[in-house]
Amino acid sequence: MIFKKLNQNIRKYILACLSLLIVFFLISLYEIIVTLLNGLEVGSFFQLITFKFLNHFLATVLIALLFFPIYYLIAIKKPKTVIVVTKILFCLLIVIELSLTEYSLTTLLNLGADLLGYSLDDIYMTVTTSSETSIISYFPYIILPAIFWINCYFLKKSQYLKYAEVSLIASVFLVLGLQFSFDDFSKDNYQNKTYFFTADVLKFQLEKREISKADFSTIEEFPLLKSSEKTPDVLGTFFETKPEKPNIVLILMEGLGSEFVGDREFSDFSPYLNSLIPQSLFWENFLSNTGRTFGGLPSFTASLPFGEKGFLEVEDTPTHLSLFSILKKNGYATAFFSGDQTSFDKKINYLEYNAVETIVDKHQFSGDFVQADKDENGFSWGYQDYAIFKKTLQDIQDIPQPRLDLITTQTVHEPFIFPEKEQYLQKIDSMLETNKNLKVSRKKVLAYKDIFASVLYADASLKMFMENYKKRSDYENTIFVISGDHRLIPIEQKDKLCRFNVPLYIFSPMLKTSKRMKSISSHFDVTPTLLSFLASNYDVSIPKETAWVGKGIDTSSAFRNVHEIPLMRYKGSINDYVYEDYFLSDGTLFKINQDFNMERISNPKMKSKLTSKLREFKQLNAYVVSNNKIYPENDEVASIPRIQFSEQEKTALEKLTDNLSVDELFFKAREKAFAGKRDTAVLISNYILKKSPNYVDVRILKGRALAWDAKYEESEIALRNAMKRSPFYDDVYLAMLDMFWWSSQNEKAIEIYQKAKEKKIINDEIAFKMARAYKSMLENEKATQILDSILARNPSNEKYLQLKNSL
Repeated sequence: MIFKKLNQNIRKYILACLSLLIVFFLISLYEIIVTLLNGLEVGSFFQLITFKFLNHFLATVLIALLFFPIYYLIAIKKPKTVIVVTKILFCLLIVIELSLTEYSLTTLLNLGADLLGYSLDDIYMTVTTSSETSIISYFPYIILPAIFWINCYFLKKSQYLKYAEVSLIASVFLVLGLQFSFDDFSKDNYQNKTYFFTADVLKFQLEKREISKADFSTIEEFPLLKSSEKTPDVLGTFFETKPEKPNIVLILMEGLGSEFVGDREFSDFSPYLNSLIPQSLFWENFLSNTGRTFGGLPSFTASLPFGEKGFLEVEDTPTHLSLFSILKKNGYATAFFSGDQTSFDKKINYLEYNAVETIVDKHQFSGDFVQADKDENGFSWGYQDYAIFKKTLQDIQDIPQPRLDLITTQTVHEPFIFPEKEQYLQKIDSMLETNKNLKVSRKKVLAYKDIFASVLYADASLKMFMENYKKRSDYENTIFVISGDHRLIPIEQKDKLCRFNVPLYIFSPMLKTSKRMKSISSHFDVTPTLLSFLASNYDVSIPKETAWVGKGIDTSSAFRNVHEIPLMRYKGSINDYVYEDYFLSDGTLFKINQDFNMERISNPKMKSKLTSKLREFKQLNAYVVSNNKIYPENDEVASIPRIQFSEQEKTALEKLTDNLSVDELFFKAREKAFAGKRDTAVLISNYILKKSPNYVDVRILKGRALAWDAKYEESEIALRNAMKRSPFYDDVYLAMLDMFWWSSQNEKAIEIYQKAKEKKIINDEIAFKMARAYKSMLENEKATQILDSILARNPSNEKYLQLKNSL
């Protein structure tokens, strides 16, 4: 009797699994329909449908096998309960599969272990800017689970259910046979999204464990160290050098892939960038070293290894050299310009480690600049390319020469919202009507109209910057280096290497000749090449030993690759490697041809060689970053004050922080400060600032806590640092005026008040505090003048009236 009941329960379990498979397949149909409605192509429809179904089948079988032992054991005691719980669990899997499909529809990529590389705030910021939400968008999350329950009910009545076990076993063998018969069977776009995510995360964790067990006893202490003379000066022959050191302007453009320039498919939308090619040293087969923006800074400006989840994610920044630090020691002023928050991807930590003097992000833009409109979720990345370039032109007026500037753009990124967007959309329409020789199909242009419009806008913004820079007296002695941080994601990629393929331009009025190169190099090679050029042709000294991952750009016009190039597709995934004209990706070997297309090949010997090289790099990468063995601490390294904690403070912090978020820690620090435990408040503040240097409210709290303890010099340093980071934030000025009042330094309040007026900050409390300071300095006339102006707006404010009556 028990056996019979169990047999019935097993059949019910198989029935639930079959229902799950049907809904998985419906999700794929939904994915295909949305893709077609968006005007995109899906390739061979029959192959797509077939392979998706078969991959869902395998995923469902694995799910069934995974949960069956638990199901079986519970079914012995509670047969009715277990099937209900199983159905609820399967509904959860349906929601997960649908969510991952929505992500894939937006990014054209399957979500995997890259999720582990981002904080919750970063994930929220990225997701909300990459997708639109409405009531209708939630319907599938209700409809599909409902279909699952309906399937279970009707399939239960099927007369064929008694053949379920035999059919299942036969189908498994059939699908496994097909998997090994077709090379494309396991391609990412065919896979069940939940299976892909789970397998990718497991693979990441297993590799992490494997690397942690690697034996580093035989490795050199600093294995990346090598003589700087090993990087030859390959640029010198192209330049007519001048006596004074040149300005270096680096421009890292968001999403700029090689497909958008030259004679490639989408190049019609970058007219200005195309016009620069015949005037520049130009590499079309260049590579970014990461598939997202997080790797741009460390690869482009310091040729640094990745670490576990990207160099910027390393908790304690390892000792290293960079283009910033070396040129700073050679008298260069260093600056960074962007329109977003430098706290995103922890760019600020890297910039401050390298003692970059001028750091401009969205908090430094005045009201004269127009911020990008908010998307449907109420989020804005900040200021777009035109504003970024305009702000750069404005600010470099006050920066001495020679300069090293890095400008990062962001328009060619989801959600593709930028000023004058309608005007650029109309330009796309005009191109479709008048230009019959577009390299890309009309259908694809309409499908990606927002993206192509953003590319046009970014291109026009760059043109504005360059045309205005020409009017500067230092233009003739400036070198511009332009590249993309990675190829933009929301247009489908022809292959896995495409994501990394970006152009590189070196443009300057000092160039004697231009040249177009087909040789392969990467962002790792930029900093070594620039420093070698400057050291060979100018009074620029570089360390005798460096620790670059790259060895310098190849200037051969012929197609070739003399480098070994590891690639990190996303945070935590080093599964791609370029060697000679071979590309190893997720264990599959490809051959790269002269057009930078590739084909899958079978070459066991070469595959084994690349697999070994990739493994060696992963171990080297883990060793040098986790053990701070990139570069030895010496006089060549940028000298910056770093927040350090004593052993006693570390012990206290372990208890105080207790896995709290930085926001929760801020409230805890504020609570301690108000309770009179100001040393503890400052300690927590320093802990937060080591992780998040741009948390200005924490800097203000720290400044106030120090002032309450009469540590006015330290307080002033903290508050001026806060003002530098957020010069348009009222609370900084209020805290500064309070601190000067408490410390009887009212003369300094005048400077702060004037800065607030220059920044066009209108705040009656700031004015009141200045009037209070003037009274203390016995300048009652000035105090009265200020009070009259704020009382005109607030005639019944008792605090303002009381101060005026006391004059």
